[in-house]
Amino acid sequence: MTKPYRSVSALCRDLGINRTQFNRYLAGESFPRPDILAQICTFFGVDARILLEPIETATRPPGVFSHPYLQDYLGLNLQTIPEEVFPSGFYRFSRESYVETDLIVLGIIYVFRRDNFVFVRGYEARNAMRKQGLPLQSSKREFRGVVTPQDDGVAFNVAHRNNAATTFNYLCRVATYQNSYWVGYTARPCRETVSGRRVTRLVYEHLDMPFADIMKAARATGYTERQNLPPFHERYLRLQTPFV
Repeated sequence: MTKPYRSVSALCRDLGINRTQFNRYLAGESFPRPDILAQICTFFGVDARILLEPIETATRPPGVFSHPYLQDYLGLNLQTIPEEVFPSGFYRFSRESYVETDLIVLGIIYVFRRDNFVFVRGYEARNAMRKQGLPLQSSKREFRGVVTPQDDGVAFNVAHRNNAATTFNYLCRVATYQNSYWVGYTARPCRETVSGRRVTRLVYEHLDMPFADIMKAARATGYTERQNLPPFHERYLRLQTPFV
């Protein structure tokens, strides 16, 4: 960064930084305070990550949702979701199967916060994968997504590795005594077929319970029938009412 300048002394005068201290920065013997770092980065017109991260990471282009064309519409400045709106933790979800139209899918998903974003992570149940003749390895069953706020709820896309089997999900909270249920719908992007579903209702239940009970619920995931649904799931899925 100093090459365009005729001398380090001239550069330090323009920067307003002590030359001896600046030489220590260049030699790696010292690191600037946050305010000095911001002053240096502003002067050179660079991102502070150039100094704080490995060069291969710092120079990596931003994701598409951070592109200037989209950042005010789908950008990650929309990521903040308070805990009271959509708490972290384990959820049990239910929906009608996309493929096996007479069966219902029960699953477990984990919601957590990292770097000020809200992420989801889960695994397809083994018995559901087996019934469809799909691989059972964890890497094939895992799905992940990121949650974004909506006016009256939350939305998130989830996908398997390499953007496979993507679904869009929308949820809003149900006004109940325990405030632990969310309802909405889930949709998969695929062409219309004679059989199967593309959109169906979705129920989420926040499992505020001991981990042993959560594991018990996890062992019951996969394809199930209506009579085996947890009571409120059957109520909120409204299986006898067409989805509109």
